[in-house]
Amino acid sequence: MIIKLSDIKKTLKNYYKFYLFFGSNTGQIEEIISNVFKTEFLGNTFSYEEIDILSNKDRFLISVLNKSFFDDKKLIIINNATDKILEIIKSLHSKEIYETTIIVKTNILEKKSKLRIFFEQNKTTISVPFYEDNYKTLHLLAQNFFRERKINISTQIINFLVEKSKNNRTNLKNELLKIESFVKNNNFIHLKDILKLSTNSENYKLSELTDFYLIRNKKIINILNENIHSPEDNILILKNLLFKLKRLKKIKKEVEQNNNEDFVISSYRPLIFWKDKDMIKQQLKNLSISDIKTLIIKTNKIEQLIKKNSSLAGQILNNFFLETIENSNNII
Repeated sequence: MIIKLSDIKKTLKNYYKFYLFFGSNTGQIEEIISNVFKTEFLGNTFSYEEIDILSNKDRFLISVLNKSFFDDKKLIIINNATDKILEIIKSLHSKEIYETTIIVKTNILEKKSKLRIFFEQNKTTISVPFYEDNYKTLHLLAQNFFRERKINISTQIINFLVEKSKNNRTNLKNELLKIESFVKNNNFIHLKDILKLSTNSENYKLSELTDFYLIRNKKIINILNENIHSPEDNILILKNLLFKLKRLKKIKKEVEQNNNEDFVISSYRPLIFWKDKDMIKQQLKNLSISDIKTLIIKTNKIEQLIKKNSSLAGQILNNFFLETIENSNNII
């Protein structure tokens, strides 16, 4: 059964036990799990990777169905799920697990996904899609954050924070929490303070890497050689790249319609800061619409590959960048 995000709390009162949370907005998924579900289970939360469950199905089923498992309410989270987990979900669904709630969590699922079809068509299971945030939803999130804490802040600062988040809710919340900690007893903050708080050489390196990649600049080789990225960094790099590719695609289409590159870039929302405009122009010159679409598909596939092979994440990401540079005819 498909429900709206706003109706999730109601389902807990109706004793639903099986949930599928899927989509690109991983930050919002984590937010719902933390704020709605974990508070109901008083710390009795168990998290599994699908790959670990599949490698020992019987052990997992026994641990869930064992009577001692029902002494208290339990929350089980299955991460990075695919259709391969469906038979196990069906097996558990056929049992009576009164005190256990199971959340199956994954990224984007196609409509033909067997896992998605099962959760959507069954009246006793819940399916919730989590769509990408946009400028409007993140702007509202930031506004509410400051309003609730009675922090006076300008629209200019909120615009800056939303643009800096690269359409990523987790990035934005991290910046908001920094500001909350900085303000403390003072209920006002200036833009210059925000700029200091937001200055992070590592994040700059990550953004710089994707910028140079999109103009096929061999400086990315130095950046890759000089930095050892964490697993979180690898995903962040790809999210940053995906954000920029989608932005480029939209700008490219508008430029083709209006034939006025400067106007399109200056009027784009969320606001593009002056320091980024020249880089975007180079990227537009370097990539066609077809190139951008191909890279979006490829980036999504690489992200999925990294999530399934976390131990090889750094190598996969480096190969992705370096192969593109080596095969390009426009290296600068």
